[in-house]
Amino acid sequence: MARASGSGTSEGGGARGADGPREQKRAAKAGSSIKILIADDQLAVGEALQIALGAEHDLTVIEVVTEGEDAVEAAASREPDVVLLDLQRPGMDGVEAARRITERAPSSAVIVLSGEGDEMSLARAVQAGARGFLRKSEGVGGLADAIRRAHRGEPLHEPTEVEASMRRLRRRRARDSGIAKRLDRLTPRELEILQSLADGRSAAEVAQTLGMSPHTLRTHTQNVLTKLGVHSKLEAIVAAIRHGKVRTSDPDE
Repeated sequence: MARASGSGTSEGGGARGADGPREQKRAAKAGSSIKILIADDQLAVGEALQIALGAEHDLTVIEVVTEGEDAVEAAASREPDVVLLDLQRPGMDGVEAARRITERAPSSAVIVLSGEGDEMSLARAVQAGARGFLRKSEGVGGLADAIRRAHRGEPLHEPTEVEASMRRLRRRRARDSGIAKRLDRLTPRELEILQSLADGRSAAEVAQTLGMSPHTLRTHTQNVLTKLGVHSKLEAIVAAIRHGKVRTSDPDE
């Protein structure tokens, strides 16, 4: 667990004359500015954001954490005005962390950050309760503006953009649900064929290993494609892997 606090500490009495005004200015800023919690699995990235945002007169980063669980706990205990969450992270991802933070710290506005800007991430983040979604490549000025807007309760995206993304997310989930049901209709033999193909074996090797003729293998394979409603063996394999029906081989095995 890695944390970086955003609050300063007072120096001893001998240094008070030199640092007193600076500490007073910092305390005054902390009292009136927007309090921010940053959660990024790379501490160096989080601390860089802390420094950049700290230069803004009305923004104060109160804490930087690296774990999703720590972000949830820190948000619940410190009640920041805005939480910046990294989307891609080991363990609890940004979407799940956003969902838990909005439950435990409903007054905190959540912004999800990612190195990629796909619309499905926007839809998932908003559905989880986040105020919006920004790319990490966004400049400091743009990020600071988004933080202020989120704090004021303003949307970060056009409603039409969010609704379009949500519709596509619902369609994708419905499609995935349909694929999952169709995968359940595959016979053990058909799943065995998919597993062999996922292992990288050629059609001839699969036929020989499973003790069937090439013609019988083609018939089984076509039945799989028909049942799943896909057009290629690759699509079938990807769907089976995604839904846990087929496992990928470990290169070290």
